[in-house]
Amino acid sequence: MRNLLKFLSAALTAPLALGFAHPGPAFTRTSGSAITTTTTTSRKATEYSIADQVERFANAKKEKNERYLDISSVYNGGDLSGKRVLVTGGNRGLGLEIVKELVAIGATAIVLCRKSNPDLEAIVGQWNVYAGVDVTDDEAVKKAAKNIKNDGGALDVVINNAGYFYDPFESILEDTMNFDEQLKQINICGLGPLRVNAALVQAKALAEDAKLITITSQAGSCEWRAVQNKDKGGDYGHHMSRAACNMAGVLQAQELKSKGYCVVLLHPGFNRTEMTAKYKDIWDVEGAVEPKDGAKRVLYETIKASMESTGKFINCEDGKEIPW
Repeated sequence: MRNLLKFLSAALTAPLALGFAHPGPAFTRTSGSAITTTTTTSRKATEYSIADQVERFANAKKEKNERYLDISSVYNGGDLSGKRVLVTGGNRGLGLEIVKELVAIGATAIVLCRKSNPDLEAIVGQWNVYAGVDVTDDEAVKKAAKNIKNDGGALDVVINNAGYFYDPFESILEDTMNFDEQLKQINICGLGPLRVNAALVQAKALAEDAKLITITSQAGSCEWRAVQNKDKGGDYGHHMSRAACNMAGVLQAQELKSKGYCVVLLHPGFNRTEMTAKYKDIWDVEGAVEPKDGAKRVLYETIKASMESTGKFINCEDGKEIPW
C-alpha cells in the first residue's frame, strides 16, 4: 500500500514523466449540431460545419451566404494559372469539370484515368491524358507516375478525384451486404489516393511545394454518421472507404511535411453527378449544385491549401472543417 501511494503521488506531480499528456479535445455541442472543440492548453475553438445537410443549406440561404450559395462570387482561379495539375478520374463527372475549369484558367491539366475519349483529349491535348490506368493497379500507377515526370516535369498540384460508390443499399437486417464490393470501394477510394501519391513521391514527380489534394466525402466522418445515418446505418463499403481515405491523408500529412508537401482532404459538397444520382430526390432540398460549380468549390479550397491546413478535412460548401 505504501508503494502504491508513492506511485500515485509521483503520477500526480509528474504526469508527463509517466506519459500522461494533457487531456485531448473536449467536445461541446452548440445549436444546429455545430461542434466546438477546445483544448485545455490553447483555449482556441474550431467551429465545424454542421452535420444536418438540409439545415446546413437552409442556414446558408437564411444568412445569404454567397460563399456557399454562389462560389463564383469569391472564386478566382488565377493562382493556378501556369501550374501543372494532375487530376485522377478526370474523364467524367466532377473530375471532368475540374479539368475544364483548369484549362479555362490557364493551368496545364493532366488526366489519369481508365478510359479516355476524344472530347477529353480535345480539351487537354492527347499527350496530357494517361489512360488505361486503374488506381487499384500498383504497377500501372507507378509506370504512369514515371511517365508523367519524364514527359513534362514536376507537378504543382495533384487532385485525387477517382472514386466509386456501390449503388445498392447495404443492410445487415435486410441481408444485402456485399463484402466484395466493400473491398473494391476501399481499394479505390481508400488506397487509390495513397497509391497515387506514393508513386509520385517515389518518381520524384512533385514540385518542392506541391499540394496533394484528395476529394473524399463527408461520409468519412464517424461523428456525422449518428446524424446522416441515424437509426438505419447502411452504405457500409462507401463510408468505410472514405474513413480509410481520411486516415491515410492524415498520416501522409505527417510524413510528407518534411518534404514541404501539404496534404488536404476535401468534401466537394453535394454535386449533381452520376455518382449521386441515387439521391436525386433530395438534390434540391440539400442544395446539390451542378458539377461546374462543384469544380470551382474544389479549386477554391485547393488554392487556399497550405502547410497550415495540411491534414485537415474541409467542407468545400462552407470552407469549414468536418469533425472526424
